[in-house]
Amino acid sequence: MVRRETDPLFYFFSFCIIFIQFSNSQTDTIEQGQQLKHGMHLFSASGIFRLGFFKLGSSNSNLSYVGIWYNNGVNEKPVWVANRNNPIPDESGTIGIDQYGNLKISHNDGDPIVTLYSAQSPINARATLLDSGNFVLRESSNHLWQSFDYPTDTLLPEMKLGFDRRTGLNRTLTSWRTDDFPALGSFTLAIDSDQMIVWWRGNNYWESGPWGDGCFDSLKDEFCNHFKYKFSYTSNEEETYMNYSVSKEITIFPRLSLSPDGEIKGYGMNLMFTQVSCLSSSSSSSLRFGCVEQKLPSCRSSSLDNDKFVSKVGAMSGTVFKFNEKDNLTIFDCWEKCLKDCSCVAYASTNDDIGTGCEIWSKDSTFTDNKLASLRKIHLLQSGVQMWIWLLIIIGVTATLPLVISLLYVLVKRCKARGNRQRMEQELLLQELGKAGKLRKDGNELQLFSFERISIVTNGFSASNKLGEGGFGPVYKGKFVDGQEVAVKRLSRSSGQGLVEFKNEVLLIAKLQHTNLVRLLGFCIQGEEKSLIYEYMPNKSLDFFLFDERRKCSLTWGKRFNIIGGIAQGLVYLHNYSRLKVIHRDLKTSNILLDKEMNPKISDFGMARIFGLNVSEENTNRVVGTYGYMSPEYAIKGIVSVKTDVFSFGIILLEIISGKKNNSRYHSEEPLNLIGYAWQLWSEGRCVELVDSGLVKYKLSEVLNGIHIGLLCVQERPEDRPTMPDVVSMLSSDTTLLPSPKQPAFFISDVLIEDVEVGIKKAQNCSLNDVTMSVMEAR
Repeated sequence: MVRRETDPLFYFFSFCIIFIQFSNSQTDTIEQGQQLKHGMHLFSASGIFRLGFFKLGSSNSNLSYVGIWYNNGVNEKPVWVANRNNPIPDESGTIGIDQYGNLKISHNDGDPIVTLYSAQSPINARATLLDSGNFVLRESSNHLWQSFDYPTDTLLPEMKLGFDRRTGLNRTLTSWRTDDFPALGSFTLAIDSDQMIVWWRGNNYWESGPWGDGCFDSLKDEFCNHFKYKFSYTSNEEETYMNYSVSKEITIFPRLSLSPDGEIKGYGMNLMFTQVSCLSSSSSSSLRFGCVEQKLPSCRSSSLDNDKFVSKVGAMSGTVFKFNEKDNLTIFDCWEKCLKDCSCVAYASTNDDIGTGCEIWSKDSTFTDNKLASLRKIHLLQSGVQMWIWLLIIIGVTATLPLVISLLYVLVKRCKARGNRQRMEQELLLQELGKAGKLRKDGNELQLFSFERISIVTNGFSASNKLGEGGFGPVYKGKFVDGQEVAVKRLSRSSGQGLVEFKNEVLLIAKLQHTNLVRLLGFCIQGEEKSLIYEYMPNKSLDFFLFDERRKCSLTWGKRFNIIGGIAQGLVYLHNYSRLKVIHRDLKTSNILLDKEMNPKISDFGMARIFGLNVSEENTNRVVGTYGYMSPEYAIKGIVSVKTDVFSFGIILLEIISGKKNNSRYHSEEPLNLIGYAWQLWSEGRCVELVDSGLVKYKLSEVLNGIHIGLLCVQERPEDRPTMPDVVSMLSSDTTLLPSPKQPAFFISDVLIEDVEVGIKKAQNCSLNDVTMSVMEAR
C-alpha cells in the first residue's frame, strides 16, 4: 500500500528524520519544521560565523539569548542578538520555522518570545547563515527577511547603515545597556544627511563630519589611514546609507561596534583595535574631534578636569534619590544625571552587578570606606583644588626646579651611557653568535631572525600558538610561508634565566649535531627581545604523555624502550663523542621532546656545562637544575661530572617504566619518593609491582633489566654509577650479568624532594642476597 503525502503520519516521520539529521550534523540552514535548541549551533558554510543560544553575566545566568558571533575563541561577544529585549528565562528556548513559514523564537512550547518574520500566507521557507554573518530567510530565491536589516550594536563588512526610502526601513546601531546586558542602551549610531551621528538619548553626542575623499572627517586618522577601513557612502532617490569593507591587513574578525559608553570601536591587526570616544571614562572629559560639547550647569567647572569622580567600594548614608527602573539608565547615564545636579556628590548603579539603574546622593550624605566584596561600588565627586593649594604647589615646584633639572640631566646621561653599553654588548654578542653558527658541521649556518618575522610566524605570540612555558620563558608554535613549522622559545623578562643561558645555548647547540638532540635553526636578538628558534616537535615532551592517565596508554613498551635508548645515545654523544664534553645538568622528562615518530630529542641546554676532554669533574658555586633530578653530590656540594647526568638519566628511566613522578610520595610505612619506593621493592624481590599499570604487553626481562640499570644509575656514590656507554651496553642485552646496586640516594619521611637542601638517608641494604633480579628471574 502506498501512503499518501497528505497522511499526518507521513509528515510526522519526515519531521523526525529531518530533526535527527539536523541535530547531528553541522549545517548552515534551518529547514521549515526544524528547530534549533540550546547546545545546538548553526554554522555558516565556511565556518566563519555561528548562530545559537548564549548567556551573559553572573546575575543573568538564567537568561538566554539567540545570537550570531564569530566562530572563534578570541572574541566571544555576539555581533547580533535576535531577542535583546526579550530574553528567555530558562534553557527551553528554540528558534525555528513553523509550518506556515513564520521565523520565531519560542520557549516551553508556548507563545513566541519574538517573531522575526510573520508570513502573510503559508509559504515554504528556509533560513540560512551566510559567511558574511547575515541570517537570511528565503522562499526559493526570494529574500523574505535578513538580520542585516535589523542590526544591534555591531556593523559587519558590507552591512548597510542608513535608511531605505522604498520600504521605510532605517538601519541603526544601538549600544548594549552594559557589557553583560544586551538590552537597548543609551547610544544610537545612525546616518543623518551626509554624516554619521551618535545620539545619546536623542541628543547629538558625536558627529563624524561630512563625507569626502573616501572617508568621514572624524574617522580619517584612525580608521581610514591607519587601520585601512574602506568606507563607502551612497545617497540616491531610493537609499541613503554607508557601509565598509576592510583591507587584507585586517585579520582579527573585522567589525565596527558601538559600546555601552558611546565609543565606536573597530578591530584590526594582532588583536589591536581603534576607537573614537568623547569620554575616555566617566571620570574625565577632554573634547575630541567630532564630539558635541555637553552643556553643564554653572555650579560645575567649565572643564571637567577639576570635577572628577573616583570609584570606591563602601556604603553611603544620607539623602538618596533613586530613578525609576523603567528609565533604563546605564552607569553612563547616571554619571550625567549626577553631574548636572548641583547637589549631587555621588552616584551608583541600582543593580551593581550588571550596572543598570541609577541612584544619586546629595551633599548631606556620608561615605563609609570598606572593601568588603558585599558592599557597593560608589562613584564619589572630587571637587577642584583650592587656590591656596595651587599657590603652595607653584612655590614648591619653583624652589625645587633647579634640583630636578640637575637630577634629570644626570639620569639622561646615565640612560644614554647604559643604552650605548647595551648596543655595544648586543653587537659583540651578535658577532660571537654569528661566528658560532658558521662552525656547524652540517654546513647550515644559524639564521638571525628579525623580531618582526618571528612575531608574524607566531601570529603575534598569540595564546592559541602557545605550546607551554619553562624557566626560560614561553614557547610558541610558528609556521613560515614555505610551510616549515618551528618552535620559538622567547626569553621572559621575569625569567630567572637570562643572557648567560641564552648565549650558552646558542653557542653550545651550534657545535652539536646528533639525531637525539633537538636542532637549533636560529635565534633572534633585538633590543630586549631574545628568542631561540628550534625544529618543531609535534608530540611535545615526554612528560606530556608519561604522566597523563589517558595519553600514557599510547606509550607502549616498545616506544618507551626506544625512548630510553635514544636518550642514552644522546648522552653518550654529549659525554664522549661531541667536540666538547658537555654535562646537561637539567635532564628531566619535560626536556625530552618527541618528534612525529616518537623519537626522543634532548633539549634546553641553557644550564649545560662544557668540560675539557681530560677533565672528569669540577666544583661550581652556582647550583642550577631541577630538584628531584639532581644528584646528591651536585645538590649539596656543587660537584658536577658526567655522573650528574647519569643520575638524572636513572630517574627518567625509572619514571618511564613506572609512569610515576619522582617528586611524589608512594605507599609505604614511611612515605618514599620513586627512588626509595623502587629500592624497597627491589630489596623485597617485588620489582614487578613498579611497572606502570598502563603497560599491557611488555618483555619482563627487558623491564626488570631497566629497573636494575635505573637503580645502578641512582646510587649514592658517583664512582659506583656506570658511564653512559656502559648503560647503552647494558640496555642492548637483558641477559648480561649486572652488578648488584648499592644504597641509592633517596629521601624519606619529612624531607621533600623540592626542598633546596637535599638530605640523603643511609638506609640499610634489605636485600636477602646480592644476586641481581636478572638472575632471579625464571627464564
